[in-house]
Amino acid sequence: MSVARVTELTSSSKMSFEDAIENGIKRASETLENIEGAWVQDMKVTCKNGKIDEYRVNLKVTFVLR
Repeated sequence: MSVARVTELTSSSKMSFEDAIENGIKRASETLENIEGAWVQDMKVTCKNGKIDEYRVNLKVTFVLR
């Protein structure tokens, strides 16, 4: 039997949503072991002067406890 835990995090990128997701998973893997997947719960952008300044995602990362 295995037990998993879900933790929520927010990640951002100046380039794209995909880059923000990759940044979040990369950073989470520095601290969490056994990451099994992630769910993108929310996506948003911040704007400056009528242009997109930053892409942000809220992720729910699932990892298996040992």
